[in-house]
Amino acid sequence: MTAQEVIRFPLAQVAAAKPLPLRSGLNPAWADPMNSWVNDAVKPLRGDRGELSEADWATLSAKLAPYGAWLGSKAGVSVEKLGIARVRAILASNPKAALDALVARDKAEEGNVNAVASVDRLLHYQRDLHKLCVNFVSFKDLYDGGEPAIFQAGTLFLDQRSCTLCLHVEDVGKHASMAAMAGTYLAYCDCVRKGSGEKLSIVAAFTDGDSDNLMVGRNGIFYDRKGRDYDATITKLIENPISLREAFWSPYKKFVRLIESLISKRAAAADAASSNKMAEAAETAANADKAASTPAPPKIDVGTVAAMGVAFGAIGTFLTALVGYLMGVLAWGIYGIIGAIVGVILLISGPSMILAFIKLRKRNLGPILDANGWAVNSSAKVNVPFGTTLTGVAKLPPGSQYETTDPFAEKRRPWGFYLFLLVVLFGLFKWWRGDLNTYLPEKLGNQQIFGTFAPGPAPAATVAPEAPPAPAK
Repeated sequence: MTAQEVIRFPLAQVAAAKPLPLRSGLNPAWADPMNSWVNDAVKPLRGDRGELSEADWATLSAKLAPYGAWLGSKAGVSVEKLGIARVRAILASNPKAALDALVARDKAEEGNVNAVASVDRLLHYQRDLHKLCVNFVSFKDLYDGGEPAIFQAGTLFLDQRSCTLCLHVEDVGKHASMAAMAGTYLAYCDCVRKGSGEKLSIVAAFTDGDSDNLMVGRNGIFYDRKGRDYDATITKLIENPISLREAFWSPYKKFVRLIESLISKRAAAADAASSNKMAEAAETAANADKAASTPAPPKIDVGTVAAMGVAFGAIGTFLTALVGYLMGVLAWGIYGIIGAIVGVILLISGPSMILAFIKLRKRNLGPILDANGWAVNSSAKVNVPFGTTLTGVAKLPPGSQYETTDPFAEKRRPWGFYLFLLVVLFGLFKWWRGDLNTYLPEKLGNQQIFGTFAPGPAPAATVAPEAPPAPAK
């Protein structure tokens, strides 16, 4: 234990209504100061004693109060430290005249000092004004792709991308409220440098790729302008379209996620129902000797059979209509098929792409800088081609290729082939029954193709026309 720790302890052992010892039982760190205080204050006023009660303390404080008041009201305390000899020497030297002379000399140099300040300001203008203008007026350094702009804090590497449009942020909440008007996908990150523990907050603009794997809590690496690395973690996201490619695939991804969600919910519900049935079965088995014998319910319910028939009929009707539409499309020829496929794709992805295109055209850097405290009046557009230069997407090095063979891959059943085969067989069945005759040319009807093997009446025999009667001779 150090002396600094001991000196923070009480003067003596603390107890209720116990007098303060003045000689023995004191904190060793306070022994000498207490001895001086006893000799200088207690002994002259209260006599020599070994302890001090609360009443003695009150009496002693009352007697010393006038001295404390006088000491507090005494003037010249700061000068008193100089000593009387030094004070008299200063007064005898007439310092005011010397100070006035120094002030006069400084006043005489006022013109030179102002000239130096003007030259210094001019040199700063010559060095920095152009750089300021090309960064906050014309944004030349940002758009020419050469030297980074002075407001770019560094590069964020995250989700197989490198984001060069990164800015320092002091207040994330305040910045996000205005930066949301930029129409850009923004990720706010807390950065911590290992070793030193230095912390900073940045906002990074994602202008290429997609947002599938961007989420709060995702980690990356941030390099500042000096090349120092920080561990970066996403803390807040402002979601906006990133690219037209993402907008094209967005409806399909949403559909897949919806299917997965529904399957998960159904699986959870089925699991819960199965658990309940098992619990009921276990309870029934446990109470089998107590339960009265009841007649077994019928195994097949007529209503259930009817409902299943209606369901299968609806499914068959839907598949028939679908096959009919497909056959109708096939009858259009190759160009009709291509047009139908393109039309379906545009019908699904078109609205999402149009909305993304409108938002991408409005991306603006101004609100991001304005939210950071810069008074930016111009509109710094970030269109799609320029956005691809601000965010680099990871690519394979030249000459490399993917290894698609997985030695540990599980064997998969060809469910796609099974489904395709089932659809083909169902189409052939419908063709054989004659349900597709209304959609097919007469030569491709079931009677003409399958002949006597097809159900329904046989095709009518062709009767040769009778020869006209010979003319009378």
